[in-house]
Amino acid sequence: MALTSLLMCADAQAVQVLSQILQDLGICVEACGTPRLATARISEQKFDAILIDCHDEPAAIKLMTHLRESSNNKNAIAIAMVDGGNQIRDIFDNGANFILYKPISAERAGNSMRAARGLMQRERRTQRRVPTQAQASISYADVQEADARLVDLGESGLAMQAERRLPPSCKVYFQFALPENRSQVRLAGEVMWQDSSGKVGIRFVNVPQASQRILKGWLEANLSRQPAVNPEPEISEAAAEDPTVTLSAGLGLLTVSAADRRERSRRGCSLSAEVYRADHKVPNRCRLSDVSTGGCYVETHLPFPAGTTLEIVVRTENLKLRIYGKVKSMHPGFGMGVQFNLDTPEQQKQVKQLIACAAGAEREVTP
Repeated sequence: MALTSLLMCADAQAVQVLSQILQDLGICVEACGTPRLATARISEQKFDAILIDCHDEPAAIKLMTHLRESSNNKNAIAIAMVDGGNQIRDIFDNGANFILYKPISAERAGNSMRAARGLMQRERRTQRRVPTQAQASISYADVQEADARLVDLGESGLAMQAERRLPPSCKVYFQFALPENRSQVRLAGEVMWQDSSGKVGIRFVNVPQASQRILKGWLEANLSRQPAVNPEPEISEAAAEDPTVTLSAGLGLLTVSAADRRERSRRGCSLSAEVYRADHKVPNRCRLSDVSTGGCYVETHLPFPAGTTLEIVVRTENLKLRIYGKVKSMHPGFGMGVQFNLDTPEQQKQVKQLIACAAGAEREVTP
């Protein structure tokens, strides 16, 4: 289930910037322009985060008070948007967890919202975990079938011990058998945290139905044997001892140095596509799950080997995009990472149009 947010702000430019940031982080956003409408929505629906413009500070504080008294959202993350005229201490005292300073900067707000998302996910997580010592085979980025050991397992994620540091926020593809069950579990997850000991926290993002049944049955059988304990925090305590990582904004969200970040940021998407091997006319119907100026990820149960030259065709209501690339990594049963060929201005234009489609704007983009 996706994270959800309510944005109470009458500033159209700020709403546009924050809505784009939230959507890029996989957080559904609902915008409303007045405290009255926000009060009604807080009473009606549960949200993971509430963003409140404090232009009218008394009204904003009244809204935060209502938020903390509501049955649906008393534990939601409250993010206050402030300027130099606001009384920050009063805003914190009335329930704000986090502050965004106006005017809203895309870069600054993006960093802040990534930190806030960590708290939202931590608050959302309620499933208990079962300790296990199962061996797993993992694939990610350009690494194929590396060894790892599961530490614990739940319905929405797991912790594992990896032999090497993983790229931050990357997708990881698992295959493992659980104790007392010979059936293979295959699933995909996203790195949420990792510490200096090699322990990694994973949130599931794609679990096939067959694997869901295996996981559910195994967890039900083993949870009944476990004493009730609080779930492990999203950030390992050992992370605080790692001098190579820092804590962002005092929120306990693990961050990494700029050198470890992806060279080109990816935009999550869900675009239907036809993929052709070079010199083949048979289409393979797939789905693009993320895209950047340098490449994309193609979800398919039958990925092509690394080095395969591809033609990717994406059709929209107004466009037919034809993009060429080469398979850089493949994950059997899940998909493949593709690096684009950008040898001509026309190829560059096609990629920009694809990114525009991924952003929900089906329009031509001039290079």
